[in-house]
Amino acid sequence: MVHTLVTAAPEGVSDVRLVVAAVVGIAVIVVLIVWAKLHPFLSLTIGSGVLAVVAGIAYPDAFTSFIKGVGETVAGVGLLIALGAIIGKLLVDSGGADEIVDTILARTPAARLPWAMALIAFVIGIPLFFEVGVVLLIPVVMLVARRSRVPLILVGIPALAGLSALHGLVPPHPGPLIAIDALGADLGLTLGLGLLVAVPTVIVSGPLLARPMARWVPIEAPERFLGEAERDDEHRRPAFATALTVVLLPVVLMLARTVVEAAGAEESGAGRALAFLGTPLVALLVTSLVALVVLGTALGRTRQQVSTLVDKSFAPIASILLIVAAGGGFKATLVDSGVGDVIADALADAPISPLLAGWLVAVLIRLATGSATVATITAAGIVAPLAADLTPTHVALLVLAIGAGSVFLSHVNDAGFWLVKEYFRMTVGQTFKTWSLMETVLSVTGLVLVLLLSLVL
Repeated sequence: MVHTLVTAAPEGVSDVRLVVAAVVGIAVIVVLIVWAKLHPFLSLTIGSGVLAVVAGIAYPDAFTSFIKGVGETVAGVGLLIALGAIIGKLLVDSGGADEIVDTILARTPAARLPWAMALIAFVIGIPLFFEVGVVLLIPVVMLVARRSRVPLILVGIPALAGLSALHGLVPPHPGPLIAIDALGADLGLTLGLGLLVAVPTVIVSGPLLARPMARWVPIEAPERFLGEAERDDEHRRPAFATALTVVLLPVVLMLARTVVEAAGAEESGAGRALAFLGTPLVALLVTSLVALVVLGTALGRTRQQVSTLVDKSFAPIASILLIVAAGGGFKATLVDSGVGDVIADALADAPISPLLAGWLVAVLIRLATGSATVATITAAGIVAPLAADLTPTHVALLVLAIGAGSVFLSHVNDAGFWLVKEYFRMTVGQTFKTWSLMETVLSVTGLVLVLLLSLVL
């Protein structure tokens, strides 16, 4: 029997029941992982089924949305993780990541490392999707922590804060772009104000917050990452410029695509080529192929040795891929059950500031669905009528308020939660104390700055 791919709760199901279903589903996941010590992949799968049944979805369709979400997550985030793992493995085993780290450490005092990591993530994160930035920066973060002998959280949280702030606040990331379109905001104005808000937001939620977090969760970088390094004396280390080129190549390709689209030049021959090369999947695929040469065969490895390295890069991420995919499946079950619409509709007409309303709607959708992009899209659609009476500056600030709300309190229904947990090898509790708290501080700080700007602009 073939079921529809989008299975919503049947007519007549009360709003209260949908909210209860979401709470029960999330509670089941937490209990299974924390108390029963069940693997997160199985826990997320079971939690999705429980949520669907409690929400009133027919038993034969209980996992339809979950399966759809798993497929979409693997097709999107999963492929990016796989390509990023290839690049990361080649960077680590060729010595390229070591070269980057050595250069950073040689020019940065230990006390400034959190600030350096935040700056690197901020610059790289402007055109990159969050997941792409994570898989590119993780090898560097791990090596910086290991070589400088500082807690992993001290340098990891600033990097994650830089990437997350850009993901939620600054175009060309998909959420802000869609919100700009839905609200009729000015792209250039929103970009400028987004960067203005993002800088102090990253400072507060990154380097400043990382210091107490490193005391709460004093974990060290793992000895092995992305598999055991395959370096030996017969293979020379790549130059700093070569290694940095590999890291920045997808950034340049995606930024070029953004420039082409902003200039309206997609129809020209060069424009079409740059737009194609700048899509995340293609940009990482091209970078992977370049890395095979400049970090592989050009350094003396045979093609068979390079192929073996690629094969070995997949084993360490197998568990991560399954957990992230299951997180995407749980998110799809939440979205298709209709609980996000219930929460948003209840708040849309509340007598509060449009900026605060946009943030709150995005927060509640984020908590319910786990997706920053879904939260931004849904919230922008709900509060769009409020933008009609606002000035262009305040419309841009409304986009930023929604973006800030969209990254609030990442938890078990967010694929990013599991991505960070598995890469950093933390427990669920440690992930809440670090990643989830950082996202919350980032969201609230972003809102406060938006509200302050609304008073003077």
